[in-house]
Amino acid sequence: MAASGAVEAGPPGAAAAPSSAPARDHLFRPISAEDEELQPTEIESLCMNCYRNGMTRLLLTKIPFFREIIVSSFSCEHCGWNNTEIQSAGRIQDQGVRYTLTVRAQEDMNREVVKTDSATTRIPELDFEIPAFSQKGALTTVEGLISRAISGLEQDQPTRRANEEAVAERIDKFIVKLKELKQVASPFTLVIDDPSGNSFVENPHAPQKDESLEITRYSRTLQQEEMLGLRVSAKRGQRNVLQFNTNCPECNAPAQTNMKLVQIPHFKEVIIMATNCENCGHRTNEVGGLHCLGRRLALKVGHMVERDTL
Repeated sequence: MAASGAVEAGPPGAAAAPSSAPARDHLFRPISAEDEELQPTEIESLCMNCYRNGMTRLLLTKIPFFREIIVSSFSCEHCGWNNTEIQSAGRIQDQGVRYTLTVRAQEDMNREVVKTDSATTRIPELDFEIPAFSQKGALTTVEGLISRAISGLEQDQPTRRANEEAVAERIDKFIVKLKELKQVASPFTLVIDDPSGNSFVENPHAPQKDESLEITRYSRTLQQEEMLGLRVSAKRGQRNVLQFNTNCPECNAPAQTNMKLVQIPHFKEVIIMATNCENCGHRTNEVGGLHCLGRRLALKVGHMVERDTL
């Protein structure tokens, strides 16, 4: 009888494992205006505009049918500077994502949008594009995205009118077109393309299919992975000089060896290594690289004796 109620002892710390998911759910609560417990965390921090102390507010929340995000807002009561942005609380996703939304009614303008700083926003009907990393991430709506674009274009209009009046007039006409989109007089398309996979456009009919919203997931290109910092650029790798410690072959004192990958025009990549000993002044350099076949070169020396030789 006693054996039926016994519990075998597991490895140390095993009993604490199930509490991780509820703890995360407690930190990231679903976003709701009616949740009184969903309050931001306030942290006093330095204002980078006036270098006095301001206030940073962090809100850890969860977007329904999406994932957790961090909304941060900074304000300085001394100089009035403020800043708001959102960050994904998770990792960069395995695939990029492209949301194509056909806006047909005013209800579509109220859809919730999570736009990270790595996302590109396009409106094909106006040939309008907001490049990646030109704006900080935002938790907004479709109407908010358009309003933010209008504010960005209007910001420098006084300066343009003074220096480039013709350019300012063209931008004024384009701003009028953006404002007309907010009235939804005719359908238009909004495309949000995010290689990180962390942007989001709300589906008000979830979990049912949304006929106005097309979601496409795709594999990232090498350029996109370099942009996100997931892969080191090949050109950047060629520019870098690697350094490692070794011993001088003459005096055996500690020395430093530099190594660099170099692309020889019309030939191939080779590794150049150079060692400089500060103790005895000994210097060496050598070229590395192996090929599956050997090569014999015969040169008939004429007038050109300044050829480079490897």
